[in-house]
Amino acid sequence: MENPYWQVFTGETYLQTEPPIDPSSLTRWRKRLGESGVEELLAETIEAAKRARVIKASSVKRVIVDTTVMEKAIAHPTDSRLLERCRDHLVKAAARHGLKLRQNYNREAPHLALQIGRYAHAKQYKRMRKALRTLRSRVGRVMRDVERQVAQAGDPGCAELTELIARTRRILTQKPKDKNKLYALHAPEVECLAKGKARKPYEFGVKVSITTTHKEGLVVGMRSMPGNPYDGHTLAEALEQAAILCDATPEVAIVDRGYKGVAVDGVKIYHPGLRRGITRGLRAMIRRRSAIEPAIGHMKTDGKLDRNWLKGALGDAMHAVLCGAGHNLRMILRKLRLLCAFILAALLNRRIAGLQSP
Repeated sequence: MENPYWQVFTGETYLQTEPPIDPSSLTRWRKRLGESGVEELLAETIEAAKRARVIKASSVKRVIVDTTVMEKAIAHPTDSRLLERCRDHLVKAAARHGLKLRQNYNREAPHLALQIGRYAHAKQYKRMRKALRTLRSRVGRVMRDVERQVAQAGDPGCAELTELIARTRRILTQKPKDKNKLYALHAPEVECLAKGKARKPYEFGVKVSITTTHKEGLVVGMRSMPGNPYDGHTLAEALEQAAILCDATPEVAIVDRGYKGVAVDGVKIYHPGLRRGITRGLRAMIRRRSAIEPAIGHMKTDGKLDRNWLKGALGDAMHAVLCGAGHNLRMILRKLRLLCAFILAALLNRRIAGLQSP
C-alpha cells in the first residue's frame, strides 16, 4: 500500500490499508477472456468509432498493413546473466523440494557473472571467456546434481524441476549462431528479430501485424505473429482478421516493399515501387502508406506496445489486441474533446453576441 500522501493525491478520503481488489483478479479475468474476447473488445471500439463519426463506414474498405516488434519485458540476454539465472532458480527450486545440493555456488557464481561484465567492458576478452567457461561448468554441476536427485526420488511432483533442468540444459548447450535460442528463462517464447534499425539492431519479443484505415488511421486489426514469419505470409491473416472485426472485407491494401509479390484473393495490393498502371491518384494513395508509422509510434509511447509484461504466447496475443483497442479509444476521446470544445466555443460566441447587441 502507498503512503497517506499518495492516497490523498489519488482521491482517497480515508486511509486505506488493503488494496481495493485482489491483484490476481485482473489476471484471472484476462485469462477467461482469451484472445477472442479481446478481439470482441477491439470490434466494439471500431463500432464506437463509426457511431462517433471518427471514421466513415466506407473507410474500412481501404487499409494500410504493416508489422512491428512488440518487445517482451526481459533483460538483455547475455550468456553470463542467463547462466546465473539458471543456477539461482535451480538452487531455490531444489530448496523448495527439500533437495540437499553438494554445492550451490551462491558466492562464487554471482561474482563470476559480475566479473564477466567488467572484463567485457574493459575489452579483456580472454579473461572474459575464461570466467564464462568457469561459470558454465559451475551451472552444469548444479544442474547435474539436481537432475541426479530428481531421478533417484522419482517424485511426480517434480515437474517444475524437470522443466527447469530442460531449459538450463538448452541454455548450456546453445551456441552463438544457433537458431531458436532461449533468450529468457521465464519466457521461452521470446524471439530475436532484426528489423534493420541502426539504433536497435536486434529486438527480443514477437512480431505484430497492424492494420489501420487508410484515411483516419483507426486500428481495424492487430495480431501477434509468433515464429518471425516473412511479412508477406502474414498479409492474408491480417486482412481476414480485419474483415471479421469490421464485418466488411477490405478491397484495397497498401503495404511496404516487405510484402512484395504477395497476392490475396479479392483484395488489390499496392506497394511503393509499382510502375505499371499507376495513376496520379494511386500514387498519392500509395504515398500515404507511411501514415501508419506515427500510429505505431503512438501505440508504443502512449499505449504500452513497446514492452509487453503479460506472460506466455497468450499474453503476447492479448497485449497486441489490447494496444489496438486502446489506440482506438484515444482517437474517439480526442474526437469527443474536439466536439466539446466546439460546443463551448459556439455557446461563448452566442453569449458574446448577445452582450454586444443593443
